[in-house]
Amino acid sequence: MNKRKIVNDPVYGFINIPTELIFDLIEHPYYQRLRRIKQLGMAEYVYPGALHTRFHHALGAMHLMNEALITLRSRGHEISNEELEAAQIAILLHDVGHGPFSHVLESIILNQVPHEHISFLMMEELNKELGGALTLAIEMFTGKYERKFFTQLISSQLDVDRMDYLNRDSFFTGVREGFIGADRILKMLDIVDNQLVVEQKGIYSIENFLTARRLMYWQVYLHKTSICAETMLIQIIRRARELIRAGETVFATPAFKLFLENDVSLDDFMGDIKYLKAFAEMDDYDIWACVKIWAKHPDKLLSNISNMLLERKLYKIIIQDTPFESSFLEKIQIDLLAQSGVEKEDLSYLMIQGNTSNAAYLSGKQNINILTKDKRVLDIAEASDLPTIKALSNIVKKYYICWAKNVYLR
Repeated sequence: MNKRKIVNDPVYGFINIPTELIFDLIEHPYYQRLRRIKQLGMAEYVYPGALHTRFHHALGAMHLMNEALITLRSRGHEISNEELEAAQIAILLHDVGHGPFSHVLESIILNQVPHEHISFLMMEELNKELGGALTLAIEMFTGKYERKFFTQLISSQLDVDRMDYLNRDSFFTGVREGFIGADRILKMLDIVDNQLVVEQKGIYSIENFLTARRLMYWQVYLHKTSICAETMLIQIIRRARELIRAGETVFATPAFKLFLENDVSLDDFMGDIKYLKAFAEMDDYDIWACVKIWAKHPDKLLSNISNMLLERKLYKIIIQDTPFESSFLEKIQIDLLAQSGVEKEDLSYLMIQGNTSNAAYLSGKQNINILTKDKRVLDIAEASDLPTIKALSNIVKKYYICWAKNVYLR
């Protein structure tokens, strides 16, 4: 069987599947599951074109990793074929541990288990299946490999993961401000003292990259309608879990039910393979199948919120720069309690407060380093002559409240 395939990607054109091992990993059920997990969660409620998946994104990131390493080779840095393959595998599998709806449900389905930890556990299982073929890739993924620039390309403030998702999310949402010109950034990469640097002539491309990231967060990732739809989905799952644990009959797919019935921690994942196997069976389709059935459940909270989400009758949401006044919150509560069938114990599902923050660049944490013409290495915030870089380092925090303006719980 010919395993040297070419994939036609809408963002980059043709992407090569370079080795048989990478082909086998793409064919594995762990990776194929990513076809059924959307990259942007509920963003399609705002941007109808945002239907691309984690499968697309990981392939694109693998392509950019290859481009980056070819550039570094061309500058005289020795990178073996084994290292080249391992780095592409590490980025290909970096998101394999994402659950349904990616980041949206990470905190409600699992008990404080980041997707990176599950990606690591899945990579270890794959490594056992493949007789240790992923050992080097796992070292790069976990930061244990001595050549640290590989890990920086996988996970840092200027990694190929971010380069791909900005370009890809920009393409599929139509928000052109997110386009970053990744090819130029990659051509400007170099290595100094085992650390990734960018040539000084690429500084404006980095500034554009950071600005694009800030804009994409407010326009796409933290768009108020996306936040609202995600909040509703979380409340639906919260309610289903509460009913199940109270002994009521609530439909759920077998894999999903395991996580609704139990608070599954990282220790549980590490102690019993059944949790990893069940997690590897779950995707967005499990959640949507349940929500469709829950829309007819006798519990009025569960059925009403499920129907509202299915029909895009979203909660009202307000976002502002300061916390909300208690008098404003009390007024919303009074209005909710005046609606048909709403009781005080229902309020936590019908009125949700939260906050969100955004910093495009955190100086001092995995710095983006610029190699100046006189061979000094400076942090981008120090090397740039634009005040916008320092401004992008500021963490912007916003507060929101979502509530059901029209709900009938008779």
